[in-house]
Amino acid sequence: MMITCFIRYQIDPYKRSAFERYAQNWNEAIPRCGADLIGYFAPHEGSATLAYGVYNIENLAAYEAYRARLAADAQGRENYEFAQRERFILREDRTFLKLCAK
Repeated sequence: MMITCFIRYQIDPYKRSAFERYAQNWNEAIPRCGADLIGYFAPHEGSATLAYGVYNIENLAAYEAYRARLAADAQGRENYEFAQRERFILREDRTFLKLCAK
């Protein structure tokens, strides 16, 4: 059974371009480390502070292994450091859901 991770970000609306750079940086690292990246979504209309990252992973055990690989990945570490340095992410929450109907 595949699960989908939805990451909900609260971002600084004045640093949206930094978030968009952060999102682009994950395009290679996330798939390389073992998750199926669906995409990152930045504010467009409505809320200026909500953004999302979405990817599929096999199960929670695979998620733990993926997170370890991502933390050890040079590009992944660099992107985490970029986010900490620039402080454009104000809050980050993860929810894991399974598809029950199409």
